[in-house]
Amino acid sequence: MVSMTSPLAEPPVVLGAQRPRILHVPEFAASTGDEACELAAMAGLFMDDWQRFVLVNALGERADGKWAARRVGVEVPRQNGKGGLLEARELAGLFLLGERLIIHSAHEFATAEQALERMAALLEGCPELWKRVKTVKRSHGQEGVYLKDGRALRYKTRTKGGGRGFTADCVILDEAMHIPEAMHGALFPTLRAIPNPQVWYTGSAVDQEEMEHGVVFSRVREQAVRGEVQGLAYFGWSPPFEHPNEIPESALTDPAVWAQANPALGIRIDAGYMLQEFESMDRRTFAVELLGVGDWPRVSGEDGSVISVRSWLSLMDPQSEPTDPVVFFFDVAPDRSGAAIAVAGMRDDGLSHVEVVEHKRGTGWVPARLKGLVEKHAPAAVLYTGKAAGSLVTDLESEGVYPEGLTAAETVEACGLFYDAVDQRTLRHLGTAEMVSALKGAAKRELEEAWAWSRKSSSVDITPLVACTGALWGAKNKTATGEPCFAWAD
Repeated sequence: MVSMTSPLAEPPVVLGAQRPRILHVPEFAASTGDEACELAAMAGLFMDDWQRFVLVNALGERADGKWAARRVGVEVPRQNGKGGLLEARELAGLFLLGERLIIHSAHEFATAEQALERMAALLEGCPELWKRVKTVKRSHGQEGVYLKDGRALRYKTRTKGGGRGFTADCVILDEAMHIPEAMHGALFPTLRAIPNPQVWYTGSAVDQEEMEHGVVFSRVREQAVRGEVQGLAYFGWSPPFEHPNEIPESALTDPAVWAQANPALGIRIDAGYMLQEFESMDRRTFAVELLGVGDWPRVSGEDGSVISVRSWLSLMDPQSEPTDPVVFFFDVAPDRSGAAIAVAGMRDDGLSHVEVVEHKRGTGWVPARLKGLVEKHAPAAVLYTGKAAGSLVTDLESEGVYPEGLTAAETVEACGLFYDAVDQRTLRHLGTAEMVSALKGAAKRELEEAWAWSRKSSSVDITPLVACTGALWGAKNKTATGEPCFAWAD
């Protein structure tokens, strides 16, 4: 008989860290956090020390009665009691804070539905609160708790452009690892008419290999880490590792490391459970899901974008135009939902010029459009990158255009060149809206000593940005050599 022993056959009892490693809290004059905890207890919901700490600091008020933290971020692995924390905040909003409408949003309908049922059970079990409830609606589009005085807690799922329906005194963005940039961008203008709004972002670590819309939560986290943003309270539980691959094998099975990420360890999470999860998961999943060590997209621009939109717009020149020869670059979205063509060249004053020539849905229009551009401008090169764009090569060749694909190394080089051109102000453009939108939602994929644009982690269509990035590389590397990467068929 072969006996299998676990690396931690009898994990010691360790209490989870009740204070987060990442902490950014604005100063406040008073807080209703303790009252919120007392109200939750009346409903049978008892806060852990860490949950009380979050509520006291998140519900801090300035001397004028406004929230000290208009935005609140809570980053904690699953099963630690995040749901109970949100329920306490929502009960306070309904019965203590005078909020007329609270929106609780989730990435998936099942999650929002489960949150509604938990809240309904709490209220039904507390006669003093239940007598103030008019109804609990479960019909599609109306899900929520409605009080007799008109206050309401509504439950919604998120869509790309759904932020305009989220106007409320308090907006809860649960599962914050999945917030579409377009939805988030539409949210804040709707809150301007609210006297004292508060937005909560709650979720676990972002893994950009698996999560398509992790940029928004990453941006909030990075702002907290930099500590330069007013009106933000952030609480992040994780050990001091910045990537799943950085965690030593010994740390993965160390209860002291588990405790840094899981404040409920020893309270509602058993060390034996952690061991079972470790043995059933792959290394990376365990690191992300249970240790809170994510693969976070970098959002290092001053406004949260990789390349600052403000810096980009400062380079706009409506009169800019390149001299011949120019280079065209086409890019196609991985799902073939759209494509973009960009052009780049050098100006008479030695600066670079880039612009989006065309950005449209679908891909069928690309070959004919490129053929017309080549006939008119006789460019030095037609370039592309990626498998999706490469799928159009045969159609282009049938039009007599023979493009050249960039290698992985050239693609990385192009990203660095584009970043430096903006940073060093050696580039000019026409200010097209497509580029502004792409820059706001673009994320990057970290490599060993460089980076490239990440299609998976970006929250918007970045084909215009990829096209402009590649076109600039072509203008620097192809126009000087005069080596064309297209030819006309005889």
